[in-house]
Amino acid sequence: MKIASRLFCLLALIPISLCAEETNKPNILLIVGDDIGYADVGFHGCKDIATPHLEALAAAGARFTNGYVTGPYCSPTRAGLLTGRYQNRFGHEFNPGGSSAGMPITEKTLAQRLKQAGYATGIVGKWHLGSATGMHPQERGFDEFFGFLGGAHSYFQSQGIMRGKIPVKEIDYLTDSFGREAVAFIERHEKQPWFLYLAFNAVHTPMEATPESLKKLEQIQDPTRRKYVAMMQSMDDAIGVVMKQLKDRKLDQNTLVCFISDNGGPVMPGVTINGSNNAPLRGSKRTTLEGGIRVPFLISWPGNVKAQVIEHPVIQLDLHATALAAAGAKTDDLIEGANLIPLLLGESSDKPHDALFWRFGEQKAVRAGDFKLVRYDLTAEAKQATRKPATSEWKLYNLREDIGESKDLAVSMPEKVNELQALWQKWNEKNVPPLNSQEGKRRAKK
Repeated sequence: MKIASRLFCLLALIPISLCAEETNKPNILLIVGDDIGYADVGFHGCKDIATPHLEALAAAGARFTNGYVTGPYCSPTRAGLLTGRYQNRFGHEFNPGGSSAGMPITEKTLAQRLKQAGYATGIVGKWHLGSATGMHPQERGFDEFFGFLGGAHSYFQSQGIMRGKIPVKEIDYLTDSFGREAVAFIERHEKQPWFLYLAFNAVHTPMEATPESLKKLEQIQDPTRRKYVAMMQSMDDAIGVVMKQLKDRKLDQNTLVCFISDNGGPVMPGVTINGSNNAPLRGSKRTTLEGGIRVPFLISWPGNVKAQVIEHPVIQLDLHATALAAAGAKTDDLIEGANLIPLLLGESSDKPHDALFWRFGEQKAVRAGDFKLVRYDLTAEAKQATRKPATSEWKLYNLREDIGESKDLAVSMPEKVNELQALWQKWNEKNVPPLNSQEGKRRAKK
């Protein structure tokens, strides 16, 4: 039964469990890149990086021009993705610090929800959501794990790479290893519905590429950019290997594939720069400007999702809700993502969200329609010498007319500022202090 039939079941208020029993549940492949610049993919116009396999996904599926993540850092956005909730609701506002820190075990993951729906579940790649007791991927709903638990890793050294909880002695170039392990997971589980979270650490630092790939890029003068391009192309090659596996095993028509970056490229002081490019966006990883939170965002499902470009703002929480809907899995009121299936099918043209929100310490933002109200990190723009506050005052931008956030409208549109501030304050009422803060630690002990 095609996806439209599943949607009909939902609209007809037939229990999801009954619909799922009558259909072949789709496989779900969720691919996340790390620190990718907004301009560094072919479907956003990049010329010096060959990403044919990502371009093929974009050409065959839905490309979202206003795709966001819920924060400008690695771990918080992964926490939001896997829980379907703004990470601020449970204090995972920053990258975890210390051996006992990580995503609270009170939170239920997408893997746990899909496992209950009969899915085999696996993660290949970067975890970065904690390594303490109860926080390992195999204690959060994943049947299988191959990768590393922290936030960064060498691409050539095996130390820290695990299969389950057992250290791995040898690896290929790590991006290649992740592609190979993803292929093996699909092969093992082709006779049952599966969910694979393929979380590349490319193109996060350290900047390490194979000699063979670098030799092909000698025309690129900047050594950091050259390594970045090589690493991006290696990731695209690995994605191509995985997509070929799906096609060879005739699973491509029954696999929902999603791709995002975990945040924007690190291009400004305050982060370790990797050679990425966020043009035409302003800002960087670590800021609530568009360059920190707007990312490449794709959904492909051959035979179900038609090729299209969607301008409605969406956020990575929506991938969680969409996967559950496609799988006919149970959901609950805590999930804040929107099911994008009606939009993808053309059954609805309604925008999935009235507003999207961000809080990252003193940095804040809300987008409603074309307007975005934001307080952002001034340090990242090297303005410490001006003796201004570390965070800007509220700035208002019309993103449809000013994607680069260069024309502040706050003074000329005070009513719009007040309207968006009120929206943000109402959203913030349900947030808790960051776990790393003193207040957050106090609450965590209760």
